[in-house]
Amino acid sequence: MVNFVILALVIPQSSKNINKMKPAFEAVKASTSHSFVVRRFTEQRFSAPYHYHPELELTLIVKGTGKRFVGSHIQDYAAGDLVLLGGNLPHCWKTSEEAEEESVSIVVHFRKEFAGDRLFHIPEMQDILTMLNKSSNGLQFRVDTTSVQSRMVALLQERDGYSRIIQLLDLLQQLATSSRSTMLQKKNEFESLSLSDKDRVHKVIAYIVDHFQQDISLDAAAAVANMSTTAFCKYFKRITRKTFIEVVNDYRIDSAIKELVSTDKSISQVCFDSGFNDVSNFHRTFKAKVNISPLQYRNTFRKKL
Repeated sequence: MVNFVILALVIPQSSKNINKMKPAFEAVKASTSHSFVVRRFTEQRFSAPYHYHPELELTLIVKGTGKRFVGSHIQDYAAGDLVLLGGNLPHCWKTSEEAEEESVSIVVHFRKEFAGDRLFHIPEMQDILTMLNKSSNGLQFRVDTTSVQSRMVALLQERDGYSRIIQLLDLLQQLATSSRSTMLQKKNEFESLSLSDKDRVHKVIAYIVDHFQQDISLDAAAAVANMSTTAFCKYFKRITRKTFIEVVNDYRIDSAIKELVSTDKSISQVCFDSGFNDVSNFHRTFKAKVNISPLQYRNTFRKKL
């Protein structure tokens, strides 16, 4: 029997509480008849913060819009969004400020060994094993979500243990043999870190995700890591191979790109909404990363439509 522990990060809304940010563990009750967890979440706005846990996670968005954060990757989501995330891959769904309808998702949490240590290593399971290995970087599926939603609802409602196992394996096989999947990030750069380093870095990334659209403080990030500013700068660069502000700007530019292609906001409004407080700096940073100006990027994208 596999016991499950869901790990989430409690993100304070005020910088005054930054030193109190700690990983919060949510224990999912063990059951003699269930080896994985299926749940439906219905909220006005998705409330789970940027978090990670040892279980793999399959999430289907039934209703709602916003931005999905997976590691360093940012992407808009809407109803029908379906992703598989490997264990310890940080993630969250942030509901759009303009969203009027409720947010609904169906989520499956499971470990690779939920049906035994060797099941996915037999020849008949190679497609699923390959998919599970790729999920360490996050996978998005572009499949018939009507079919997938029906399967996930059935899995949610199924009470017979044997049938639940078969239904989950059938669902995983359907996804594994789909040719329409996209890896969300090139590499899960934190996968090989020690648990203590993962805990520290994930808390810092959680701080960035929650604050990159506002004023963000190097001193506050160092406090999250419980380090001096000087020691933190060296540590963060060694772990991520980027400076703290480079990572912040990565999130800001990715957010700006989504705004440029999905809204008619002015370039200056995109600049400020993405966390930059100076239009000239925004142009320089955008061009350094993307090689063209924000306006050229928008015009090039629209020409392709």
